[in-house]
Amino acid sequence: MILDDFIVINDNGLYCRYGDFYLDSKQPVEKAVISHAHGDHAVAGNKTAYCTEVTADLMLLRYGKTASKVFETYKFHEMFSMGEVKITLISAGHILGSAQVLMEYQGIKYLYTGDYKVQPDDTCEPIDWVQADVLITETTFANPATQHPDPVTEIKKLNNIKSNILLGAYALGKSQRLIKLISTWCPQKKILVHHKIMPINLVYEKHGFSPGKYKIYERKLMKQQDEFVYIVPPFTFDSYFKATGVKRLFASGWKNLQANENDTLYISDHVDWNDILQCVNFVKPKQVWTLHGDGTHLKEHFKDSIVVKLLK
Repeated sequence: MILDDFIVINDNGLYCRYGDFYLDSKQPVEKAVISHAHGDHAVAGNKTAYCTEVTADLMLLRYGKTASKVFETYKFHEMFSMGEVKITLISAGHILGSAQVLMEYQGIKYLYTGDYKVQPDDTCEPIDWVQADVLITETTFANPATQHPDPVTEIKKLNNIKSNILLGAYALGKSQRLIKLISTWCPQKKILVHHKIMPINLVYEKHGFSPGKYKIYERKLMKQQDEFVYIVPPFTFDSYFKATGVKRLFASGWKNLQANENDTLYISDHVDWNDILQCVNFVKPKQVWTLHGDGTHLKEHFKDSIVVKLLK
């Protein structure tokens, strides 16, 4: 029997009382199962963090000694137990080391996706599909009107820009994906990366996922017009609003983050509407529980076939 209270939301985040642990806790807790290393899913200060080795390395890079008192790391498909709940980490395809969390209790399987991506990405493990009775999915872009464009088509837009480019992107995951895409599809571009991005690249390379050709930023280089693409995190991108001699672009799936209406770079690391439907088709859940967005469109879409519950 599916337990409606298997996962509940409290002040610390998503809690499973049957195994006494949190999923991507919002505050430091005793036991946190962490899907991936982005700051809105991986907070510092937990007593014990359960995650992939890559996620642990990225958290240690970002948080240092405060990352977690103890890390328990697991490979994909390696089962471990929290109380009577059996847990398996499944590749989510979102960023390197990102995992879905498959939880089994009393014969019922609950699959928490965390953030996930279906589009191909050579800088992380591809998404892996498993079947479950309950799919707990993020709904960041769960709207029939939302369909992410092909990332290769988007990145090829840079070939039409001959001036230097200031390219804003999140340092973890998106920047590495952009380096790989540009290296592959815009080979004449010379990629420079901000010093905050470089250590993350090194973690990727340590785990066998080289983003491609790049070098650390040098101010004198950007004074030349030689088709440089300088990839910077958001805070640096915002501070360069008066930059001259460069085309400003921000790579994101969010329209409000595009720098201007004429030049856009819609590259998202989340699932869109069709991707979520694909996920449901593969997972074959009896129920869908939604998080991080608006699940009302899914509730309406599946009203005659699958129970959809909006977690709040």
